[in-house]
Amino acid sequence: MTKMYQYHLRPGYKSKELLIDIFGGAEGETFNSDLLNAIVTINPKMTDILDLWMNDEVLITFDSDVGQFTISKDIWGFAFIMADGNQEGLIRISSILEDSELFEKVEVDFENYK
Repeated sequence: MTKMYQYHLRPGYKSKELLIDIFGGAEGETFNSDLLNAIVTINPKMTDILDLWMNDEVLITFDSDVGQFTISKDIWGFAFIMADGNQEGLIRISSILEDSELFEKVEVDFENYK
């Protein structure tokens, strides 16, 4: 059975920094609440929201028990969770998502992002 959302934990293009790339299901109406409910154990608190209308993208920044992270979501159904300078926190978020009934981690070859 395929889970509602699929994601990769992968490096950014031409970067060593990891990010979470949610490529399946992020266009759904319940994505934001499903994601926040999945990671509720780290106590995410929204600190900023930036509407990049020229890119059709919204950036939402959170503070949490595992540090700061940002969710980027666009109108095409792509979503990314980024945590510059907080890779441990990002890996912890990935681990929480992996244990969720709604999220499925799909492994990728890091060489594809060099």
